[in-house]
Amino acid sequence: MLLLTGATGNIGRALTRLLDADGIDFRALVRDPERAKSLPAHAEPILGDLDDEAAVSRAMDGVNALFLLVPGIGLDHTRTALRAAQQAGVQRVVLISSAHVLVDPLPAMGSWHHERENLVRATGIPFTILRPGGYMSNALEWAPLIRSGDPILDPSGPGRFAPIDPADIAAVAARCLTEPGHTGKSYHLTGPESLTVAEQVAILSRILDRDIKIREVTTPEEVVAARFPHGAPPRLAEAIVEGFTLMRADTLGTRTDTVTDLLARPARTFAEWCVDHRETFTA
Repeated sequence: MLLLTGATGNIGRALTRLLDADGIDFRALVRDPERAKSLPAHAEPILGDLDDEAAVSRAMDGVNALFLLVPGIGLDHTRTALRAAQQAGVQRVVLISSAHVLVDPLPAMGSWHHERENLVRATGIPFTILRPGGYMSNALEWAPLIRSGDPILDPSGPGRFAPIDPADIAAVAARCLTEPGHTGKSYHLTGPESLTVAEQVAILSRILDRDIKIREVTTPEEVVAARFPHGAPPRLAEAIVEGFTLMRADTLGTRTDTVTDLLARPARTFAEWCVDHRETFTA
């Protein structure tokens, strides 16, 4: 039996569909009863979240493989899940980490994921670590601005990165959860193209067949203020500012072929992702 955390997020939803299509039974720890109803047929929803140790322990009973996706910046949820996994005798953990752990010196965004990786290693449970870069689905934040005609804020200017479709992350995770040969591996996952934000907006503009305004910000702090109009937690705000500063400085953008190597097919392009999500930007 597999257990999924984060099953209703962008990666998790894609992973549930893949497992269901393959006829694999799994459990999903889900906070919202309404979202639990949307899970596919092979899913067994367990109501609760990673704050609820009893629910986590109940969900972990009889599980042999854990998909661990922990949002936020803390470590308590990771500790709770891994403690329950050890007690239940789980034999495999697939952790969603971040490509930020590969940056030297380690930025704040990377440090939280690095600590989670170390917690997984310390359990002694066989593991696989997935380190995706920026998600294509982050562009969904632009949808309200596009619909209202307001400009998209460009925080990174000439900086490039290779965004990845969460569905590709899910496809790699499914392989790592169900196939041998991935124990102890850490996979750096990216999309196939290194793009600036302006180039992503241009692709989306072409797919939607509409003009999309874009404005380069003067400081990263401006982006934080736009995302969190009522203020962000100081540690998170500092990490976001640091992250956008690093992105602006990287004018090449790291790209890997890991998705293609693992899935034996090309990683999905940003244009393909935009076509699939066109209605989200126009509804």
